Amino acid sequence: MLELLVSAFAGIAALVVVCSGLVIRFKSPQPRMREESENFYLGIDDRRQRLGDLNDDASVDLSIVVPAYNEEARLPVLLEDIRKYINSRRQQEPHFKYELLVMDDGSKDKTLTVAIEYAKKHKIRELKAVRHIRNRGKGGAVTQGVMCSLGRYILFCDADGATQFSDIDKLLSKAEHGAIAIGSRSNQALTGTVVERSHIRAFLQWGFHTYVTMLGVHGIRDTQCGFKLFSREAARRVFPNMHVERFIFDVEILLLAKYQNIPVVEVPVNWHEVAGSKMSIVRDSIQMALDLLAVRLNYLLGNWKIKD
Repeated sequence: MLELLVSAFAGIAALVVVCSGLVIRFKSPQPRMREESENFYLGIDDRRQRLGDLNDDASVDLSIVVPAYNEEARLPVLLEDIRKYINSRRQQEPHFKYELLVMDDGSKDKTLTVAIEYAKKHKIRELKAVRHIRNRGKGGAVTQGVMCSLGRYILFCDADGATQFSDIDKLLSKAEHGAIAIGSRSNQALTGTVVERSHIRAFLQWGFHTYVTMLGVHGIRDTQCGFKLFSREAARRVFPNMHVERFIFDVEILLLAKYQNIPVVEVPVNWHEVAGSKMSIVRDSIQMALDLLAVRLNYLLGNWKIKD
């Protein structure tokens, strides 16, 4: 009987090793190098200008990074929300400086044109429209945007405008001293905020949260909210180490923060579901589960090292 148990255990262990090796081999992300043209942006004067660098000193108060793939319909709503916030902020702080980086991630529609035309209409010289030659994925678009940001604080937010942009003030109050402040749609975390989502989306979030917790990210109720704020110091420690370019990138951010003892504060935000998501519930959920396992294994086995 003991021999059977030992054989069964050895067989299970061998299967786990083989499966882990296959996941690492075939699911580990391989970010591509930035093309030369992706080092430049277009603004309202239609001139190509070189982007900044995260390693440079901050020259504006806030950088806003918006990853956008085929977002010509939804992007104007977010841009209007941001414009209203900036106008209100400048009434209190006339010298408030910001930049708005719209990262067009290889869109097949007029996302880039829509962004530039909106900026021209409202004379927003701070808007920088960047086009990726090939689609990277949301995580890749965010990482590339952050890596060329010039703000003392850096926010990335989804292009659909699902989160009330003025809630950034709540995050700013928590992101001092090198911290990361992340928006949360978790009902348990919310006090006086509004979250509107479908039942299927709520169920999937619960299942994903359980899986993420099992793989080592503890204490965060909502890892996937597309509204996260970084001090420049925190961004410099996290984003040069990023590997994931698709939906699971949020979890790698939190893992990198955990490994480097960077404080992460979860902040309730007002959020509503917006039609037009590019995510396939079944296909992308499976993809995210495999990607997350690959990320965890690579860090656990030391295949990925954190740069100082």
